[in-house]
Amino acid sequence: MGDHKDLENEFAVDKIKDLAENIKTCMFCTYNDIKLQSRPMSVQKIDDYGQLWFLSDRNSSQNADITMNPTVEIFFSEPHDKFLTLHGTATILYDRNKIEELYSPVVKVWMPGGIDDPNLSVIKVIPEDGYYWNNKNGKMVAIAKMAASLVTGKTMDDGIEGSLKL
Repeated sequence: MGDHKDLENEFAVDKIKDLAENIKTCMFCTYNDIKLQSRPMSVQKIDDYGQLWFLSDRNSSQNADITMNPTVEIFFSEPHDKFLTLHGTATILYDRNKIEELYSPVVKVWMPGGIDDPNLSVIKVIPEDGYYWNNKNGKMVAIAKMAASLVTGKTMDDGIEGSLKL
């Protein structure tokens, strides 16, 4: 079994940044009247408070869901190496300065009007808590240890995991 280390405040923020900034794409989950709704989204920024910033279409299902219920779940995963789940509260903003700060040309794939698209909105997620798991020595070592475990039948868990509290 791997190590367990719960993190709070700035240590939790550092872990979120460490894991999520490199993965970028997450499953962004909202709640509607019927069930949990999930869709892939790319985080544009993680600030010094651990807040996650996304760009979105004002007419999207995630914006509609957030308007009805701001509770969100966000899941990041990089196979065999990094896993992060966050629970938080989302807010929809139409701040032109923030849009300009977060915008990159690849966003035009989803927002054909580009930075001036009138439907472009910002989703800010303030995480409250979460859980993480990552290995200590990188992906290649983790894969090698997993292969060794299969051959020897011994657990060679190289992971570290814990709860996050912001």
